[in-house]
Order: sequence, then C-alpha cells, then structure tokens
Amino acid sequence: MIQKVEIFDTTLRDGEQSPGISLSAKEKVEIAKTLERMGVDIIEAGFPVASPGDFAAVNAVASEVSCRVAALARAVPKDIEAAAKALQLAKSPVIHTFIASSPIHMQYKLRMEPDVVLKKAEEAVKLAKSTGARVEFSAEDATRSDWQFLVELVEAVTEAGADVVNIPDTVGYTMPWEYEKLIKHLLSQVKGLQKTILSVHCHNDLGLAVANSLSAVKAGARQVECAVNGIGERAGNAALEEIVMALKVRNSEYELETNVITERLYQASRLVSSLTGYPVPKNKAIVGENAFAHESGIHQDGFLKERSTYEIMTPESVGYPKSRIVLGKHSGRHAFKERLQELGYQLLDSEVEQLFNRFIELADRKKTVDDKDLEALLSTQVTGVDIMYELQELQVFSGNESMALVKLKKGTEIIKEAAAGDGPVDAVYKALERATALKVELLDYQLQATTGGTDSLGEVMVRISYLGKNYLGRGLHNDVVRASAEAYLQALNRILTEGSEAVGTQFS
Repeated sequence: MIQKVEIFDTTLRDGEQSPGISLSAKEKVEIAKTLERMGVDIIEAGFPVASPGDFAAVNAVASEVSCRVAALARAVPKDIEAAAKALQLAKSPVIHTFIASSPIHMQYKLRMEPDVVLKKAEEAVKLAKSTGARVEFSAEDATRSDWQFLVELVEAVTEAGADVVNIPDTVGYTMPWEYEKLIKHLLSQVKGLQKTILSVHCHNDLGLAVANSLSAVKAGARQVECAVNGIGERAGNAALEEIVMALKVRNSEYELETNVITERLYQASRLVSSLTGYPVPKNKAIVGENAFAHESGIHQDGFLKERSTYEIMTPESVGYPKSRIVLGKHSGRHAFKERLQELGYQLLDSEVEQLFNRFIELADRKKTVDDKDLEALLSTQVTGVDIMYELQELQVFSGNESMALVKLKKGTEIIKEAAAGDGPVDAVYKALERATALKVELLDYQLQATTGGTDSLGEVMVRISYLGKNYLGRGLHNDVVRASAEAYLQALNRILTEGSEAVGTQFS
C-alpha cells in the first residue's frame, strides 16, 4: 500500500510573516480556495490571537473551504481559546499549539525552566484537545534542543493527546543527515509516537529547507509544513512545489505520494506572487520563468532531439505553459532553425546560415533575441541583392554640426568618406552617397523599436529615389544611427544590383 505524505501549507500564516506581506481576509480566502483545489491537506490560515484582522481571516477561510484548516496558538489558554473560536465554522479544525524547547529559547525568550515548559506543553495540548479539534504540537527550535529533553517533551504531548507532533528546524540550523538522525531517534525512543503523525517544518536560513524536509520524510516523517514559493520568516520556508515535485519525480527513492495535483502548482505560485507582491525569481525551481528554458546550444540541440536529455519533468506536469528555447549568444543553429520554422519561415540552408551569422552578431549586443527580433532580421535580410558595399565602420560626432565618417568595403577595396550634416543621420547619409558615388533623394524615413527595453532593436525603413525609380532599404541595430546607415546602404546596394544605366553619376 502506497503511503501518503500530508502537505501542511503555511503560506497564509508563516508565509504572511515575510517582511512587507499583509494579506486581507478576502485575499487569504482566494489563496485558500486555490490551495484546496490543488489538493493540500491542511491550510494554516493564521494566528487568531495576534490581531482582529488575523482572527477574521482565519474565520473567513474556515467558512469557505472543506479541507482541514489550522490556527496557530502559543501554549497559552487565551491563544487556544481564540483559535478554537476562529475555527468554529471549520469542517475539520486543527489547533496548532507550540512552545520553545531549546536551551537558548527557554533561557532568554521564555525565561522558564525545562520542567515548566514540559507542564505548559502538556496542559496546552489537553486544552486544545478538549475543543474537539485535531491537535498539532510544535517544539519550537527543536533542532537546537537537548535530545533527551525533546524525547520527554514529545512523549508528554503524545500522552496528552496530540494527533500530530511537529519537530521544526525553526532557524534553519540543522544539516540533512543530522535531521534524519533526530527523526529516527524520536521514532525509536518516544513511546506511542508511531500512533501519531510526525511532522517537520524547515526554514531556509542555510538554503537547506527542502533538503532537510526530504531527509526527515526519508526517516519517517509523514507531514511536511511548507509554503508556496518558499515564502516565510527571514529566508523563508521549504517550498511546497519543490517538496511535492521531488517526491513525485524521485518516487522510486521515497515510494510516497501526496494528494497535490501538481498541474496546478504554477497557477498557485503566480497567484501567491501577485497577492503578496513577492516576485518569483526567474531561476526558481519548478515555477520560475527559466525552469523550462534552454539557451545553451548544446542543451538546445539535445532537448530538440529528446526533451528528457535536459528536462527531468515536463512543464505540463506543473501547469507551466511549455518549454522555451531562449535564443541568445549561446544558442546553436539547430535551435535557431527550429524557431524560424515554428514562426512559419521555410528557408534554404544557405539563407539560414546567412541569417544565423547576423543573429549571432545581434545576440552579442542583446541579451535575449525574441520573435520580434527574428522577424525584424528576416525583414532586413537581402534576398537576391548583391552586397556591393559592406559597412565596415561608422563614427559619428555630434555638436552644432554633425560629422560622420564611414568605412566601406567593396570587394578587396576599402573606401573611406566623411561628410557634415544637419544631424547624425543626415551626415551619415551624405557620407554614404560620397562613398558609393550615388546621388539619391530620400523620400521616406521610418524608425521604430521592435521590442521593449533599453536594449531594444531599432528598425529603420528608408525609401529613396534614383533616376525616377524608388528603392527600399531596411536596417536593424540597437544603435539607431547604425540601423539608419544599414538601411540606406541596403537601398544603395539595390540600385547597384539592378544595374541602372546611370549608376556611377558623380557629384557635381
């Protein structure tokens, strides 16, 4: 029989304790409904005694969802009574009571002796149990507690009726192997613990929250407390999506399942991010923008041949739209050609090669090349037009009067010219006319950005007239003056390619 690991979601309680997050009751209900549809087992909705707002939020969540709803309470009668009252409308209420168990917490925070802590914990569990709710007890800062005292404490609350006993790594201090050893020690030493559910709650101060949680599950814990996107106090909690997918992808290692519908993870992540104002890092595991993105040419080639070469799970399995091939300076020809085909362009290999070289030049200047950039490259691709003159170098000096220096290559010949103009573009165009020995009329000049951002490409379209015939040129560059020069030179090359009988007319 496949065993289950219960997912205790604390996004609305510990997650909301992240600096700067304050969720309204309505927002908590919206998240709670999403979590319930996703299949979490318990939703910790808040800390009722903390404020009237928290009380109202717990009460609202309890009345709107059917799964278990938990309310946090210190091992103090007024906290437990407030939690029970806030959970009155819950179909399956859970009172989560806690007290610190580490020497440093007992001495400096609680100012209590161990025997007093033991008594208060036992009394709190009994009081919570008398309300008819499911009771969870947490030994705060358990991983820095004396193991023998922890055994006594867990045994006492278990005998008092705790349904779930939580062993938190409150400050993210423990190591995975230490945590696994502690969980095994408690399961072997505490009488009656096998009749309860052993839970873990790990913080991410050393970046080990997920690893520690999974080590505890391997050792016998059957409930994991976590939060969507890993939000929570300080460096946050274990990320729900990472816990769930680790158990799913590496099922052969754990032979355990959760009730979470993984295809809804991405939706939940985006909702929580939107309502809390905490953005999801692009490189965030499972739900980050780059989780299913590939830029390296080697990776792209392998992925396009067989996606499992570089993806251990499918984007669909977590509700992510689809894998992305990101075109950048590390991309290879395979991915480049594949993307062109997806956009509907069927090009000859020679055309792809020519365009790929221009793409690499662009990618060196621009972090990411998107579809609009590709389409712009295609629109400026010279098909059937010989490149008589190639722009090698361009320098522009602006002041009261602009000056442009151009260096062109024509076969093996290098041509340099300079000209002054009313502005940088005018100066460049006059210098190009001198270098090519063509006198033309500019009929139309259009400039537009192909994409957003400061590194956006500028696409320039020019229309010129030569001996009564019009010629079109397009240029593309993130330097608009350079784009203007390329557009003008392309139009000039068209004149020369078509072999107008008057080509070569000199300046007067």
